[in-house]
Amino acid sequence: MIIRDFGARQARRALTTPLRQACLRSLSTQTTSTGVSDLIEPSLQSPNAQPQPPSIFTANARATPARRKKTTVPDNTVENYRMACELKSKIGRIGSRVERTYRPGDVFLNPPGPKDVTLELLMASQAHMGHHASLWNPANARYIYGVRQGIHIIALEQTAAHLRRAARVVEEVAYRGGLILFVGTRPGQAQIVTQAARLARACHLFTKWTPGAITNSEVILAGMPLQMLDELDQPVEGFERHLTDRRPLVPDLVVCLNPLENFVLLQECSQANVPTIGVIDTNVEPTWVTYAIPANDDSLRCLAVIGSVLGRAGEAGQERRIEDAEKGVVAWETPLDVAKFMQRQRREANDEAERRTAVEKQRVFESEAEEVVSFDTGFQNSQINKIRSDLD
Repeated sequence: MIIRDFGARQARRALTTPLRQACLRSLSTQTTSTGVSDLIEPSLQSPNAQPQPPSIFTANARATPARRKKTTVPDNTVENYRMACELKSKIGRIGSRVERTYRPGDVFLNPPGPKDVTLELLMASQAHMGHHASLWNPANARYIYGVRQGIHIIALEQTAAHLRRAARVVEEVAYRGGLILFVGTRPGQAQIVTQAARLARACHLFTKWTPGAITNSEVILAGMPLQMLDELDQPVEGFERHLTDRRPLVPDLVVCLNPLENFVLLQECSQANVPTIGVIDTNVEPTWVTYAIPANDDSLRCLAVIGSVLGRAGEAGQERRIEDAEKGVVAWETPLDVAKFMQRQRREANDEAERRTAVEKQRVFESEAEEVVSFDTGFQNSQINKIRSDLD
């Protein structure tokens, strides 16, 4: 029994050892040795041999990568530049000629007029771009063409029609000698309003509006210098007393490029019955102004086009007025206060002339009376002398 149990245990050990090595070889991903050298006892190996780790560990060890040598690239910059210059000299003049079609300063050097307003010009100046659909004012629905990617698109047909109407208004006001004020207080609008005012011979404002400059002008604008002109825009003398006593001037038309920032100005104009023209974007209330121009008020190029068109319209009105005045035709009337002052001056001049005439007549009468008295005295003296001579 003891011998049988001992044989069974030894047989079990003999069977388990090769099976374990086979299982380890099957789990490995690389080819390994048979494992016989690993089972050799160290006493049976050669004395000069170094101890080696088992093959199961060395097979799975990662080999250290060798460092890559940095490749040296020759510097061909000079050669490439020479080849590019040679190629440019050969084929540089071949192909289409590209020209600059838009220059930002062209709108000021050659401003467009009312007859130059086209849909292409308005679209190129980004006049059709509105605000986000969530910021729109429902009162501007008649000016909106549609929505694209959440942005309202303004109908350029509406913009062109309203711009031509506003240009006609500016031309007629300038033809009748009215005072026009161009207002633009946003950064970058100073050159636009000054250019438009220079063309239309009008006034401009590019700083903050002073509240009360229209409704309380007697206090705010008191002492401002004024000048009286005739129908040919020549200065007239003799109205110094009237210009000192009269109230300050109020514009006959106001053109506002940014109504959102100038609500106080528009409110004062409505109280004083002054007509206004304004650029109305999709987020602005169109009832703030008398004549609305639906367009993009955030684009300086769009505002430059609108200002140039209105300035050209004012220039045309001024030229018509001067030409008709040279022919003797005056389309405007003298202001009421100036007419009353002229009547008062004429009445005073007539009274002064009558007084001078009366004084002159009185002086003539007195001189004639003195001559008569002197004649009578001389005649009487002569008669007395004659009588005395006879008596003698």
